[in-house]
Amino acid sequence: MANGTYQNILVPIDGSKQTPIVMERAIQTAIHNHAHLDILNVVQINQVTEGFATLTDMSDGKTHELVQIIEKRLRDLEKQAKDAGVESVDIHIRFGNPKLVISRDFIKDHHNDLIIIGSTGSSRIERMLLGSTTGYVVRMAKCDVIVARVKH
Repeated sequence: MANGTYQNILVPIDGSKQTPIVMERAIQTAIHNHAHLDILNVVQINQVTEGFATLTDMSDGKTHELVQIIEKRLRDLEKQAKDAGVESVDIHIRFGNPKLVISRDFIKDHHNDLIIIGSTGSSRIERMLLGSTTGYVVRMAKCDVIVARVKH
């Protein structure tokens, strides 16, 4: 963070119903700070979710097809950010554990100084079994984290 502003903002997207809220918050924050925006989707193997990315015993062809679908959705979000006035946007797809990729690996590689993440994208059962990705990121990330919540 230079002069009280953020330079590199990471917004992890999972395709859940919170995606529009998280994106809007990330876009407004990037515009306000004249910051670069990284839009990230982490594909977790053997994950059961209602979001963009689920890989359970998929062939290479199906994996490639899934990546193409995710990339198209991320390109739509990239266009949304640019149309709103964000000057610098990149999209990324990573494979791995979302908790570790978001809180450690990605920000180390891309020098993000802020993460804007949804309060949850997983089901109640998934949170019980696997724990909350958001909670983990808030505790473990070495940069600031904003949790965007759905207003009820």
